[in-house]
Amino acid sequence: MEVAAESVEVKRGNISDQEDDSGSDTDFEPSKLGTKEYWEDAYQKELETFADIGDVGEIWFGEESMSRVLRWMDKAKIPADAAILDIGTGNGAFLVELAKHGCRTLTGIDYSTASVELARNVLQAEDLTDVTVKEMDFLNCPGELKGFDVCIDKGTFDAISLNPNSSKDNKKLYLQVLKDALKDKGFFAITSCNWTKEQLLDRFSEGFEFVEELPTPSFQFGGKKGNSVTALIFKRIH
Repeated sequence: MEVAAESVEVKRGNISDQEDDSGSDTDFEPSKLGTKEYWEDAYQKELETFADIGDVGEIWFGEESMSRVLRWMDKAKIPADAAILDIGTGNGAFLVELAKHGCRTLTGIDYSTASVELARNVLQAEDLTDVTVKEMDFLNCPGELKGFDVCIDKGTFDAISLNPNSSKDNKKLYLQVLKDALKDKGFFAITSCNWTKEQLLDRFSEGFEFVEELPTPSFQFGGKKGNSVTALIFKRIH
């Protein structure tokens, strides 16, 4: 479950000095992009396409979104045997890149059955048989995710924020599950096309320490500068 920046038809407001950026609980209009049914249908189509022509489907936020996290991992000297969790793995494309980058302890989860099947097929086609992919709802797996050195989210928190049902409760639950999944001083890398840096800093202030912002494409509008996506690194602290 990942959200493509160009697919989100909601108010983002990721312009510096925006007056409504002060609260992280600002909710967006509910969207089909926040429903399991939408993603199951989307990945079923991609699964069929992969079976027909070998096309893995869309790389959410583009390949650069993966490259910038990999560059950060190199700079941070994340060891090859670090336990890494890809939250909402989608088609498994990021797992492929992580494996090719030398990461040896990889787990991807998604609540879409079709996504999990697609990711496994994509990994098998790349002869990457040591990567774990599980059908699992991140918000409904109490105690099942533990001991990760790095958790990566590329659009899943966005989708959760767009869910028509209990979006605020789900965001709070996401935070708790994330804290439980990470080791002390483990890292969390999030890429979002909905939330600004200030909103994410507020949302992940409890139990996390801000590490750095990764550079992303910027634009100017009305004399103000903004970014099409936000990419931040946090560290888990107890």
